[in-house]
Amino acid sequence: MKLTTEVTIEPLKERFGFGDKYFFIGSCFADSIGCLMQESGFDVTVNPFGVVYNPVSVAQSLERLAGREPFAGSDVICTEGRYTSFYHHSRFNRDTPEEFLRDANEALKQAADAFEAATVCVVTLGTNRVFRHKERDMIVSNCHKVLASEFERENLSVDECTDVLARVVARYPGKKWIFTVSPIRYMAFGAHASQLGKAILLLAVDALQRRFGNVCYFPAYEIMMDELRDYRFYEENLTHPSHQAVEYIFDGFRQFAIDSACEQRIAAARKAARAARHRAFQFGNPAPNQ
Repeated sequence: MKLTTEVTIEPLKERFGFGDKYFFIGSCFADSIGCLMQESGFDVTVNPFGVVYNPVSVAQSLERLAGREPFAGSDVICTEGRYTSFYHHSRFNRDTPEEFLRDANEALKQAADAFEAATVCVVTLGTNRVFRHKERDMIVSNCHKVLASEFERENLSVDECTDVLARVVARYPGKKWIFTVSPIRYMAFGAHASQLGKAILLLAVDALQRRFGNVCYFPAYEIMMDELRDYRFYEENLTHPSHQAVEYIFDGFRQFAIDSACEQRIAAARKAARAARHRAFQFGNPAPNQ
């Protein structure tokens, strides 16, 4: 008896291995899979500016890395007494603008080198909904709890999503681009809006595939919606995949993109990583009688 609708995944004709360098960018699902790749022993850079959800912010981040343009004082904003920029996730928040610029530009330098060297770029798109800061006239990666009145909401069209990403892909024909649509539902504006947004992203990626021979699609969204169609595979917020679901999708990603000859080495690397975490947990806690 079959209890799920299986998603057929055709593996890439030329799969990748430990000799490749990987660059993951996009939503928090890119963080999840990218970190599992790191744990598996691969050379991986993940979201150097923090998570980014929409195609424009993804493209802006990659173009910044390609041009190696450092962040300047004009990019800095102050929010709740801390300093950051609209290009960064809140994990970059610092107590002074000098600290922020120092750390942001050091991260940019390292990530620019990693992006240039990367042979495989994995892009996870979360939503087509964006927030444009009125005064700066820019689509932001993160609103940083700035007053909502300072922004305008926009919904990117299929063509807008396609065109902004196509400019980056066209610039790097030697890289392999793997696009995914995040299985995390963007429920801030309701279930229907989330579905519409995912549909627009799926159509945009399909257009990229038809335009570029070095673009492919991994169906993370479809696996979650069809094979894992049960709330036991979600976290308590009922939108994010559980650890078990992420592991399941990661298994599918490996079968799709990674040479099967790597599996034994992956298993050994992950076993060593789990053992290291276990030792840290043991030794990081006081003895019972202390």
